[in-house]
Amino acid sequence: MLAFLYRLAWAAARPFARPLSAAGGKLARALRGRRTAPAALGAWASHARDWHVPLVWFHAASVGEGRQAEAVLVRLRAARPTWQIAYTYSSPSAERWASTLPADVAGYVPFDIPGDCAAAVEALRPTALVFSATDVWPELVRQAATRKVALAVVSATLAPTSSRRGPLVRRLLAPAYAALDRVGAIDEADAEGLAALGVARQRIVVTGDTRHDAARARLAAIRPGAPHLRALARNGHDARPVVVAGSTWPSDERVLLPALVAARRQGACFRLVIAPHEPGPDHLASLERALRRDLEPGITLVRLSSLLAAGNLEPLPTGTLPSGNGKWDVVVVDVMGLLAELYTAASVAYVGGGFHGKGLHSVIEPAAAGVPVLFGPRWQGSRDARLLLDAGGAVAVRDSAELAGTLARWLGDETARASAVRAARAVVERGQGAADRSVQLVIDLVERRLPPLAPDP
Repeated sequence: MLAFLYRLAWAAARPFARPLSAAGGKLARALRGRRTAPAALGAWASHARDWHVPLVWFHAASVGEGRQAEAVLVRLRAARPTWQIAYTYSSPSAERWASTLPADVAGYVPFDIPGDCAAAVEALRPTALVFSATDVWPELVRQAATRKVALAVVSATLAPTSSRRGPLVRRLLAPAYAALDRVGAIDEADAEGLAALGVARQRIVVTGDTRHDAARARLAAIRPGAPHLRALARNGHDARPVVVAGSTWPSDERVLLPALVAARRQGACFRLVIAPHEPGPDHLASLERALRRDLEPGITLVRLSSLLAAGNLEPLPTGTLPSGNGKWDVVVVDVMGLLAELYTAASVAYVGGGFHGKGLHSVIEPAAAGVPVLFGPRWQGSRDARLLLDAGGAVAVRDSAELAGTLARWLGDETARASAVRAARAVVERGQGAADRSVQLVIDLVERRLPPLAPDP
């Protein structure tokens, strides 16, 4: 009955996708992408699908889960270069990032209704469909399983706060989890939780979290002379440490800005780089007004695009005038896709999302850069946050006073900060190897599905 109601709800909503997708904004882009996904995947398959080789279809909801899939996808491309790879996502935040992956085709996942999913599976005819982390779509699984496609999940996790633990969602998703051929769980707790959802226990193996491999690989690929890092370093004679606040929401900023003022009163001396999660024009303007209002008078505040233009490092569009001499007290990041690299310039990081219910953003990227991490009290859905807290590489704060106190302590006590740095790095190092184990899981799954080689004549 739940499956019937699920399909009925999708069928009822489907006619509204076309008119809604004609509007602007992220929701419209997502609706448009998912509505046209079967045709887009089919168009690629009609001229580029090589029916003589396996195709592995990776799916991840957004950029966070995509980073976990990327670590496996890249290794699969290297290990089996003749195989084809498709990559899909459901969030518009992944559009630009997905286009950089070494996949043969990348685009939106279809709506989870029988016709759209069947059309996509028929077009691609994948050998395996591999979900990343959590985003398992029941109708897509059903259509793939009907066509004998191998099904897997890598970096599979089940947070204590996950809605999938609820009785109705568990009943809805149980057939999809039961159909999975192989699951690489992050740890034993996740393995037990996934088994309770319906995955056959003998099909689950603990492989670890590929996000840790991806974070270290991205760190290793950073060019120290990249324009944005050079732009920050142009203020070279300023020895003040840098605080990078990443993926902040207004709920974070309402706590963060008073904390910065209080930390300065406690003797902390620092510069600030702040990267809002949604750097739209309205949010950027509002954030800049708040920074000028709350921080001390006379601060030099500049957008990152302006700092780049001022140094003739990269002629990006800018909403503020170039600063001319490169000096700054606060940089507001208005360029997407650079946050993980900006953490390498930090002495302390604040990661947003912990002061509202939408979820804490990635804390493993600053940890991989050797930066101790601060975040708000709503972190329980993040395994990485728990690992960093247990190790001493992070602190969860409940309010501005706690945030200011920890910030002042880490910036004023080199020994305390160095200890937190070592702890953060150790968490990332202990997580290495998950991507290698996960790609072997995928290879084994695919190669068991291939027909045997014909004997030599």
